Amino acid sequence: MDRTILHIDMDAFFASVEQRDNPSLLGKPIAVVGSNIRTVLVSPSYEARAHGVKTGMTKHQARLLCQDIVFVTGNTDKYASACSSIAKILYDFTPDIEIASIDEFFLDITNTMHLFGTSQEIAKTVKARIVDRLNLSSSIGIAPNKLLAKFASERGKPGGVFTLNKEDVTDVFEHTKVGELCGIGKRTSEQLSLMSIDTLGELSRYSPVQLKRVFGIKGLALSLMARGIDNLPVIPVGAEEDAKSMGHSMTFKQDTSDPRLLSRQLLELAEMVGRRLRKAGLSASTVRLTLRYESFKTITRQKALTSPTDDTKDIYHTARLILQGIPLKEPVRLLGITGSRLSAYSTSDSLFLQDKKKYRINKTLDSINERFNHPTLFFASLLNKDKHVKVISPAWRPAGNRNY
Repeated sequence: MDRTILHIDMDAFFASVEQRDNPSLLGKPIAVVGSNIRTVLVSPSYEARAHGVKTGMTKHQARLLCQDIVFVTGNTDKYASACSSIAKILYDFTPDIEIASIDEFFLDITNTMHLFGTSQEIAKTVKARIVDRLNLSSSIGIAPNKLLAKFASERGKPGGVFTLNKEDVTDVFEHTKVGELCGIGKRTSEQLSLMSIDTLGELSRYSPVQLKRVFGIKGLALSLMARGIDNLPVIPVGAEEDAKSMGHSMTFKQDTSDPRLLSRQLLELAEMVGRRLRKAGLSASTVRLTLRYESFKTITRQKALTSPTDDTKDIYHTARLILQGIPLKEPVRLLGITGSRLSAYSTSDSLFLQDKKKYRINKTLDSINERFNHPTLFFASLLNKDKHVKVISPAWRPAGNRNY
């Protein structure tokens, strides 16, 4: 049975929320950024994009392209609230909703479409409700699978509805550049270009056996994608696979080789990772350190633990040992810590009273800090650290159960 999938992609989401909430920004080139001096652009408005401004640029790069650009520090709570409100609207049409990120959603309306009309009618109704209730614009793609629906929503931007039927894929893909399809990044596009493959039409006719020789198993996936084939299901909230890792990273305001600053940032990162692990009831068996130099050269090292942990100090000491084993050749721009090889944590697994005591202390600290919605109790060495007002990642997703 053919499916009918909708991909709802919010238009310049963070920037649009800021323009909605501050009418003085309407019609102006703006970009949402973090509070850190070294921040990059998270979401430029369409007025800014018209000047060539793109996500991921530095403020300096954006200013060179658009002198009048206005930088707005992001507000995590507003974007999360808007995402939840959008999801609430979408649940009126189907329970089969995948929140792919904070600003994009997949809907499988195959089994509910007969209740609301055609896919086009549903898409237009969804768009109208989002505008009426939230005053935000969206683009919607309609197709028989997720891959094509996401491609279609890009074709509909900004603010449109685009339908891609199965029988039209060959014609539409014939002259479409390979990089326009989600899942084919810049590096893969460059490799394909070396093989004289520049369009999806050319890729669809290339031997899958040859593609596998070059790209491994990914080559077979590329062959299927170029023909518009995608059998991945829409995964409703709460049905996702368990996380395979949990991590955080921070960029210094100024590149540094100061061991005290590096150590202090490691401690803050370890606390953030530990808190997330404890909240999820998980422990990590491996700690991975990511270090980026001022030249943007990135080094990643990891160390296996003797036993799984969710303890901040254990994570910190392991990360510090890794850092001490890396000869710093230039000032450091960014540090990151990730806990991986996750498993469910249980105090009953430990024979040591000290482990159970650490667990209770950590949970008590987490509870107090969560109650006041900011770090109230923390390590003394973090007292003088500049606070980071974080912008929510576009890849943010709500927690398992939905209470919208």
